[in-house]
Amino acid sequence: MPVNQTLSNFSDTAFQTAFVIYLLALVLSLVYYGKMQGVIDARRTRERVGEKELVTVGAGADDPDGRGGGGGTDGAVEDAEDAEDTALTDEEFADKEASANKWGGMTQSLVWLGVLVHVVSVVLRGLATERFPFGNLYEYVLVITAFTMAATTVVIQRREWRVVWPWLLTPILALLFFGGTELYAESAPVVPALQSNWLPIHVSTVSFGGAIGILSGIASLLYLLRIWQPKGKERGFFGAVAKPLPSAKKLDGLAYKSAIVTLPTLGLGIVLGAIWAEAAWGRYWGWDPKETVSFITWILYAAYLHARATAGWRDHKAAWINILALATMIFNLFFINMVVSGLHSYAGLN
Repeated sequence: MPVNQTLSNFSDTAFQTAFVIYLLALVLSLVYYGKMQGVIDARRTRERVGEKELVTVGAGADDPDGRGGGGGTDGAVEDAEDAEDTALTDEEFADKEASANKWGGMTQSLVWLGVLVHVVSVVLRGLATERFPFGNLYEYVLVITAFTMAATTVVIQRREWRVVWPWLLTPILALLFFGGTELYAESAPVVPALQSNWLPIHVSTVSFGGAIGILSGIASLLYLLRIWQPKGKERGFFGAVAKPLPSAKKLDGLAYKSAIVTLPTLGLGIVLGAIWAEAAWGRYWGWDPKETVSFITWILYAAYLHARATAGWRDHKAAWINILALATMIFNLFFINMVVSGLHSYAGLN
């Protein structure tokens, strides 16, 4: 079938535009991240000042004659007085917080714009070839990153979650860069093996499951960072990095809820792929490398959910399983498709 080169060029332009918008959003999100570190420091300073006032009142009650009978309160008072010197007034703190939130709002708006342009790129690619844009690895990366960004943008609506954007945009930009440079393929008809109605059904299901899996895996990574640097007890460089993140409980909850969606979606995608395999190759399952690794990935997500609900595994042990599942999925996407020879080897080609 003929390819509309004009629409194909527009798709490429939209892809490049989305990449630039995401890159600008990453810059804004990093500024927001830094400003939130300042807001948290200011809030904690104000809290220490409040504690100093309570200590001072308590010391005065214990020693009404002012003769220094307060004992161990002297050091606490002195520390709090140091904090008072740098504490912001209510108005200054409100201005500082509003300034940070403004950067967060700009980041969110820019991400929404990027998602819109990203989806336009996917649609134009499909219109240019008069098929669903799932014919090669470039198109698959284009689609799975679009699913990831759209789903993440919907999930990250609350202000407290906006600090997660640098951690999400960085891997997405890396995927887009690699896809647009090393995996790029000109718009063209797909190979005969992919000319099936099962193509959009199977690949879109797997893409959506993988997109949610990316969100879940990153949330588990941040959860491990947060339990290593507990809220209010951060230390050193990694403590400063972790400071603006939500609590470990919230990050773990996000990873768990996302995995609950990932498991059945990937499972459905595997089943649909098996049905397609029977129609195309005369068998449902043949332990092809991609089939095998896909099944292993699904098993790992099932193991994560089981471990997450099992006493004694609800801490970092379960999170490591989720991260291993993400790593296996990425391994399947690139290494299995591009290096290992199998029935799915054509996935990297037109």
